[in-house]
Amino acid sequence: MPVTTSNDIIQMILQAGPMVRFVLLLLLFFSMASWAIIFAKYRFIRKAHKESADFLYVFWHSRGLSEGFAASKRLQYSPIARVFRIAYIELKKVNKSQLSSTGGNVTNERSLSQEVVAVDNIKRALRRAVSMELAGLGKALPFLATTGNTTPFIGLFGTVWGIMNAFRGIGLRGTANLAVVAPGISEALIATAAGLAAAIPAVVAYNYFTNKVRLMESEMHSFSADFLNLIERDLMRRKVK
Repeated sequence: MPVTTSNDIIQMILQAGPMVRFVLLLLLFFSMASWAIIFAKYRFIRKAHKESADFLYVFWHSRGLSEGFAASKRLQYSPIARVFRIAYIELKKVNKSQLSSTGGNVTNERSLSQEVVAVDNIKRALRRAVSMELAGLGKALPFLATTGNTTPFIGLFGTVWGIMNAFRGIGLRGTANLAVVAPGISEALIATAAGLAAAIPAVVAYNYFTNKVRLMESEMHSFSADFLNLIERDLMRRKVK
């Protein structure tokens, strides 16, 4: 039984028609771009997950927010660290504004009412920061989804076109034996195989990365809620005093 070798496949690609070769080049572009995204995204998300865990450990074991802020500047890949950094900067701005408006007396009623408003400002800053981080984490994922959805159809188009040319050649020759039909059909089917080869890794990677992004989104929302609780508890302590 004859075995198809890589040289046979290369020969079939070279002997294919112009449209089929164009389809194969297009699928090659999608495949190479998808693999580049997969490797880059995997490296980025792995570092983001590790640094986020490191930041959370430092944050919950630090003696003050300033220590967490210093750690967040070192952890450039962590989305949670960047969310905290934005919220911390907003908190410092609010505190500075209150000190200047109350003449340094932060215990009067006017200052307390301003701190209630400050919590809302920090909450909005956290929401914006989380949205920005999610946009960054989800970057290039739509391309993987597009590759997984469209490349099988692109490959199918190349196959249909190749089979049309094969049957057209049969009509011109006037013969329809297996030796005439098989080469043309096998050349056409390469496009479908290439489309599936490009789509399958893209779909698997898209589902994997989407799940990781959702996990990080949940962690960012949880951290935001915990950070707001810390600010609100500090506000309540001031009211009691």
